[in-house]
Amino acid sequence: MLRLTGPVTPAAPLTDFGLPRTARRHAVASRVLTGLAALLVLFALLAPDDLTSFSAEALVRVPVEGLLVAALVLVLPPRPRRVLAVAFGLVLGLLVVLKALDTGFYATLEKPFDPVYDWSFFQAGVEFLAGQVGDAAAVAALAGAGLLAVAVVVLMVLATLRLSRVAAGRRTGATRVVAVLGVIWIVCSVFGVEVAPGQPVAAQSAAALAYGDLRQVGADLRDQRPFGEVAAEDAFRGTPGAQLLNGLRGKNVVLTFVESYGRIALDDPGFAPKIGATLDAGTAELRAAGIGARSAFLSSSTFGGGSWLAHSTVQSGMWIDNQQRYNDLLASDRLTLGGAFQRAGWRTVWDVPAHTKDWPEGQRFYHPDAYYDAHHVGYRGPGFAYATMPDQFTMSTLQRTELAKASPQRPVMAEVDLVSSHAPWSPRPWPVDWNQVGDGSVFGPMPAAGEAPESVWKDPAKIRDAYRDATDYSLKTLISFVQHYGGDDLVLVFLGDHQPPVVTPQGAVHDVPITIVAKDPRVLDRISGWGWTDGLHPAAQAPVWKMDSFRDRFLTAFAH
Repeated sequence: MLRLTGPVTPAAPLTDFGLPRTARRHAVASRVLTGLAALLVLFALLAPDDLTSFSAEALVRVPVEGLLVAALVLVLPPRPRRVLAVAFGLVLGLLVVLKALDTGFYATLEKPFDPVYDWSFFQAGVEFLAGQVGDAAAVAALAGAGLLAVAVVVLMVLATLRLSRVAAGRRTGATRVVAVLGVIWIVCSVFGVEVAPGQPVAAQSAAALAYGDLRQVGADLRDQRPFGEVAAEDAFRGTPGAQLLNGLRGKNVVLTFVESYGRIALDDPGFAPKIGATLDAGTAELRAAGIGARSAFLSSSTFGGGSWLAHSTVQSGMWIDNQQRYNDLLASDRLTLGGAFQRAGWRTVWDVPAHTKDWPEGQRFYHPDAYYDAHHVGYRGPGFAYATMPDQFTMSTLQRTELAKASPQRPVMAEVDLVSSHAPWSPRPWPVDWNQVGDGSVFGPMPAAGEAPESVWKDPAKIRDAYRDATDYSLKTLISFVQHYGGDDLVLVFLGDHQPPVVTPQGAVHDVPITIVAKDPRVLDRISGWGWTDGLHPAAQAPVWKMDSFRDRFLTAFAH
């Protein structure tokens, strides 16, 4: 009789395939993880960096980069294979982060992310976000984005390591798959086979993106060298003040940028009826008061953001379309429009209510006689989301502190950067009597009466309405300002800085409207040869100039 000398361990329950259930679960989990890793790598290689190009077809192609790395994995010994997998995972992770940045930049700025020049937009974005949700929440969001970027890179490394182990463990099968896909890639490449228009089966988009970014970095670095030479090529560099702007002697000239006032405000069926009616009514009202206007378009150096690039392009007569060029400009001695007025005897003023921090580099470059930022205008009213103060207060303060005190012997030239039409466009103020503006406390109840940005930005239709109404407010403010304070001694130049973000479709032109308003007919006679539209509303066929050409045309028209 047999005796058992130890406890009997019951047999593990078997599945239909004859394997223990725990082993089966482990095998299924392993296959799922491998499948997810493969999908993650394919997504990194095949996903476009622009939402307008995203489609299911884009993700069912054959990436040549994956085939080449897979072939190397199959022939390398273990240690070099692991090094290759980690390096490939790091590159793919960074590529995914770069594609995410490109997607955001395309959606808002109509351009891919520039690894050399575009870091300044992050500071502007964080400041914008802080204005909406507070500093703590903005810092938390920034930290969250950073952690997400790190997580993407780590997950991509883990995915490539797993796939390399699986391929090495099933070398024969993996070799056959790579060989078949390689033949498919070659055949499809030779014959130009596409799964959809613009989506070739033989994909090499990841390598093309990486190569394009490397070329862009090289071009950016080379672009820094000749900037000083170009800046020095200036027909007005040495022009004496007595030969500048004689056609405007005794006039107060106010150069006003209307934030996000782009051509779409006049062309889009959702915006044009209201904005166009405001401009047409303003034209009639000003004309009845003996005040004329001429309008056209400028093609901006930026899109959806980066207002400072547009401001400096107009002022300098140079094409300032990235941060490095802007920095180089501020370090140069280029003659600006403000500098020309100052040389000719005007008192120059910079009124920039969006500036909440010191701007020493800008003040050194523009060297205005007076500088007003958000903290130096005596504003006692509320903020309106991003806007530190309403446009009406900005214009009222300029009139009270500068224009009313000017004399024909020392008139004022001012650059004013309005902010009420800056995203998120809600809540926004409404007009009050100019005599009631005071220190701005009259605007106190207005933000609470409007809709919060977080509510507006949940609904695309509300976003569009908010943009339209905010821009309409800014334009009505300027028209009312001219009606109330305009005389023979006032010349107002107002223009947009760039097309608005979010509401402007990708691929749209970079045009912004520009208008010159004056009561003295001799001022507008000077630009009669420009072919601009009569009134505040530029016609669809009105001239379109590059933004950097305006300075020289303006100085030439009013030189004598």
